[in-house]
Formats: sequence, C-alpha cells, structure tokens
Amino acid sequence: MTAIAATQTTDAVRTNKIRNRVLWTLQIVLGLFFVIASGGPKLVIPKTLMENNASAASIPLGLLVFIGLAEVAGGIGLMVPRLTAAAAIGLAIVTFLAAGFNAFVVHTPGMAPFPLALAGIFAWIAYERRASLTALGALINR
Repeated sequence: MTAIAATQTTDAVRTNKIRNRVLWTLQIVLGLFFVIASGGPKLVIPKTLMENNASAASIPLGLLVFIGLAEVAGGIGLMVPRLTAAAAIGLAIVTFLAAGFNAFVVHTPGMAPFPLALAGIFAWIAYERRASLTALGALINR
C-alpha cells in the first residue's frame, strides 16, 4: 500500500511542477508581450497610434496612455512572484474591457475573441496564483 501512495504522491508533485512551469512560461511570455508590444507603444508613440488606427482615434489621448500604463504595470507584475495574481486580475479586467470596446464601440465583434481568450488565461493564472494574494496582503498589513 505504501508503494501505491508513494507513486500517487510522486505523480502529484510531477503534475504540480509541470503546472508551475507552464504558468511561469505563460506569465513571462504574456508579460513581455504586454510590456513591449501592447502597452509600450501606447506610452512611447501614442499620437502616432491614434493617427494610424481608426479605432484608437475614438479614445482620448489620456485614456490611451492610462491603458498603456495599466498594461505595462500588469506585464511587469506578471513576472514578479508576489504580484502575479493581482497583475493577472488587472489584466483580465483590461482585456475583458478591450473585447467589449471592440465589439460595441468600434463595431468589430470579430476582434473580440482574442482579448476574451486572454481574459480567460489571466483569470486562470489569477486562480492558480491566488496564494500570492495572501502573501501580498500579509506584506501590506505589516
């Protein structure tokens, strides 16, 4: 009986290691994407984005810069162990709102599935990393 229990425990540890590696890979790739490709241009060249993109032209410049800041902060937060769940929650909200913006404001519902898929991925990351919320709360309450 102990051999069976030991095998089950080993399998559970192996599954947790694989899940952790998948999560960190996703967090790093998505974090870099939001820092470099999504939020970064909104901070560095917001006026050029507004001139070249019809959907961005309907957003006030200040809001576009705020969204860029939120995306960059979320991307960095995904790569900081204590901030992963909070950053994932924030990015889930931002991407969910982006899907709504695409579907209802710009009237391009075909563009909504990608941000919705990202919102689902961020919700999963936040769920899996929920222990970091407790650690962050303990750090803040010190």
